Amino acid sequence: MTETSTNKTPIIAIVGRPNVGKSSLFNRLIRERLAIESEIAGTTRDRLYHHAKLADLDVVVVDTGGLEYGKKENIEADIVSQAKLAIEDADIIYFMVDAKEGLTISDFEAANLLRRTKKKILIIANKIDVKDVDDNINEIRKLGFGEPTPISAYHRIGLEELETETAEILHKMGFKAVEPEQLTAEKPKSTKICFIGRPNVGKSSLVNALLGKPKVIVSEIAGTTRDTTDTPITWNNKEFILVDTAGLRRRGRIEDGLEKLSSFKSLDAIERSDVVCLILDYEQGIKKQDLHIASYAIEANKGLLLVLNKIDLMDDRQEEEKKMIHMLRSKFDFLPWAPVVFTSAQNRTHVEKILEIADQIQTERFLTIDEDELKGFYTETIQKHLPSFAGNNKHIVFYSLTQTQVNPPTFVYSINDERSLHFSYRRYLENALRKRWPFTGTSIKVIFEKKPRKPRKKKS
Repeated sequence: MTETSTNKTPIIAIVGRPNVGKSSLFNRLIRERLAIESEIAGTTRDRLYHHAKLADLDVVVVDTGGLEYGKKENIEADIVSQAKLAIEDADIIYFMVDAKEGLTISDFEAANLLRRTKKKILIIANKIDVKDVDDNINEIRKLGFGEPTPISAYHRIGLEELETETAEILHKMGFKAVEPEQLTAEKPKSTKICFIGRPNVGKSSLVNALLGKPKVIVSEIAGTTRDTTDTPITWNNKEFILVDTAGLRRRGRIEDGLEKLSSFKSLDAIERSDVVCLILDYEQGIKKQDLHIASYAIEANKGLLLVLNKIDLMDDRQEEEKKMIHMLRSKFDFLPWAPVVFTSAQNRTHVEKILEIADQIQTERFLTIDEDELKGFYTETIQKHLPSFAGNNKHIVFYSLTQTQVNPPTFVYSINDERSLHFSYRRYLENALRKRWPFTGTSIKVIFEKKPRKPRKKKS
């Protein structure tokens, strides 16, 4: 295997037939219960991907649909439609099989498909916590992917070994632990702006309006853009890269095949962008999918700008914009910090405002707070509103507040018991930071860490 040095976040895709435990493993790796776990084969997952910490690496873990034989007339099409995401974009594929039930024809078909790829494949034998699985493990070895990694995702058996093995492979592939941006980090030369949204809301039209020419394909047919397109542009002597993406639907409604692949490419575009523009359609109104799509940008800790397109359809612009602002703030109540721009791609109305605000957002992402100013804010904020006692009647004590990095701005509170701190007080502290400093349009990270105890002095 050739080693390559890369700063890209490695992608791990979990594939396998239905009900082998993919969602259970996904949840264990990301340390959250996001994917729905069920005994019913083919249960729809609530999440497609999520960030995770694996040893000393930041990774993206992808949960895919089950690879099942005979669901369609064309068996190969059925397998490819759900496995294409893993084959095309993953750096490591976890091929998961059921050690309890043994191999099925679906496992063999999936193995044939994966064998033709150039990806690194780890064969994982799940459900080894039951008796008499030795014969099935021997059969799994015959698939030709090396020694199976035995685990029980449900009971968390073998996960540490799996993570260690994966980290070693990724290091050999050239992936390194990503160092956080330091406080001295400079704003990059170009600002990458990613345009996301539901199909047919005008993403490509807005990119074309900014470019002043039809460089990106525009069509009335929803879903025309199947891949991401990067286009550099200079405005007011500032450089930007416009990233057009395929339309994103709500996670549970992403169909198999090309749409799933396109959706993941859109998520990858978010990862490598600085500012995300969520394009909304005035004519269609705000949908639940829009709220779900916004969560992708928040998870990735990016800058975020809400763009309401097609305002040329408004009868009374002034009145309608007031109503829409009220609706947007109500629907996106979890994003009070995200700026709003009203545009018409067709008439090129206010389209340059996107670049102006994106540049401002990028500046805020690299904002460094003076240490003395931060210390004064910390003392004032804690004294103004002391945290209540925890459920165990333990008094919560804060020791310090430091800014540890930029892009996004990250603040760490040192505390005696971070697990007992109520979520409402965490929200109070983040709101206080935003009230004192603008952080226009950017997510910020507020972390609570337990202060390490000083070692006791040994008695002489």
